[in-house]
Amino acid sequence: MAVTAESVKVLRERTGAGMMECKKALVETNGDLDAAAELMRKAGLAKADKKASRVAAEGVIAIERSGDGRRAVVVEVNCETDFVAREKDFQSFAAGVAKAALAKRPANLEALVAAPLDGGQSIEETRRALIAKIGENISVRRFTLVEAPAVVGTYLHGTRIGALVVMKAGDEAVAKDIAMHVAAINPAFVSSAQVPADEVTREREVFVEQAKNDPKTAGKPQEIVAKIIEGKVRKWLGEITLLGQPFVKDDKQTVEQYLKNAGGEVAAIVRYEVGDGIEKKQEDFAAEVRKTVESAKSAH
Repeated sequence: MAVTAESVKVLRERTGAGMMECKKALVETNGDLDAAAELMRKAGLAKADKKASRVAAEGVIAIERSGDGRRAVVVEVNCETDFVAREKDFQSFAAGVAKAALAKRPANLEALVAAPLDGGQSIEETRRALIAKIGENISVRRFTLVEAPAVVGTYLHGTRIGALVVMKAGDEAVAKDIAMHVAAINPAFVSSAQVPADEVTREREVFVEQAKNDPKTAGKPQEIVAKIIEGKVRKWLGEITLLGQPFVKDDKQTVEQYLKNAGGEVAAIVRYEVGDGIEKKQEDFAAEVRKTVESAKSAH
């Protein structure tokens, strides 16, 4: 079967690979488009494996919510550069992953990447094909699926920060307000009751040591010092918990006061930020140039 310019064009559109790679694959398979695509997919898998060790700390956060508003999922899909993070195919892939996660309700990440996308291919197969096309390492890093008795509030700040709020009570507007607050202020817990006891103990010990070294508390009765320390603990708890924080849209009231007035109650919060916790490799461009020059000298 002859290799025509049209068949090369079709294969390029189908695989996203370069013209010469497409032509070579068609020659090897005697012009069979399906066989050439499979051959290139296998080559793409090899390329994807080579890139798997590269740090992917950029990317997007995607959110998908059910029609009744009671279920939602947030996912993080990573790439190596912010340039690719803005690329249409990459963002479409991330949106598809979120949609599949909501529909299939996978138990873990392994089950998620095995799930099919709308096109029929699994997320993992699509991911590898995208690596071959774009040329960067791409990974589906994490996801959280939630369900609410009342409604799930969602908020996406651009493509880098996403928040879900599981509401026991409250309407859509309240849920969205709280999700916006979680995205902006990043509380670690909903209430002080959720803060682990060992964390509270550790923080209290810090305040005790501070009081010992503070001239303002020197000579004060022990019960007064104890009250000062407990006041600092309460203030700290307010700063790290959703209910204790000043409400982002009206800092004259706490979130707890806002919820009480609005008839809302929060069961759980989830906040994702792109690259959170990933150690990024710091590139020293000058050192890289020196290394290249030295390598070139030693080769001669």
